[in-house]
Amino acid sequence: MTTLFEPQAPVIVATSEGNGFPVRRLFCIGRNYAAHAREMGRDPDREAPFFFTKWAETVVLSGSMIAYPAETANFHYEAELVVAIGKGGRNIMAVDALDHVYGYATGLDMTRRDLQFEARDKGRPWDTGKNVEQSSPLGIIHAANAVGHLSTGRIALTVNGVVKQDADLADLIWNVPDVIAYVSRFYRLEQGDLIYTGTPAGVGAVVEGDEIVVTIDGLSDCIIKVGPKAHD
Repeated sequence: MTTLFEPQAPVIVATSEGNGFPVRRLFCIGRNYAAHAREMGRDPDREAPFFFTKWAETVVLSGSMIAYPAETANFHYEAELVVAIGKGGRNIMAVDALDHVYGYATGLDMTRRDLQFEARDKGRPWDTGKNVEQSSPLGIIHAANAVGHLSTGRIALTVNGVVKQDADLADLIWNVPDVIAYVSRFYRLEQGDLIYTGTPAGVGAVVEGDEIVVTIDGLSDCIIKVGPKAHD
């Protein structure tokens, strides 16, 4: 069958082993650090996790300049540990979850915060606030067989060299095995899926010209610069 137009090329990101990792889907865990839950006006008690999804095409590589998105005046950074799934499965037990991990990367969940809050207050989905073009910058994925499975270590973010977020992966309310097990109850995880595990306290707005750097112990930095407003 002849297609009407060329299909979208897959998003492929770099790995520490020199191979390309084709991205399939993004699952993003919300309010997974207690201090961030509090700054968002929510109770940090260990209730069941929740997550939202994003398109693979929102992923951009570290070193990119991303456009300041349309329809917002409050564009926020969120530093995250990202888990790259290397083996699929459904109803994965937490004790087996790390067997499904290919590796880890630094990442950003860039957010149109004003649109997210507007949707939240009206009980509507967060898509316009979260599922935004170029909103998921990603560093190099480091294979777990090289760096181990990350459960502790500093996660930090700077804007123009000034520290804005500074925490430890040990502060995650739901750790990596927990979130893999939880998401796999609702969807069969597949090779190429990415799980953004949540952000620490200290989120804030950026403007055109700002440089954002995410650092996690043992991983390559994720570095992006905010460019001019998006135009077609």
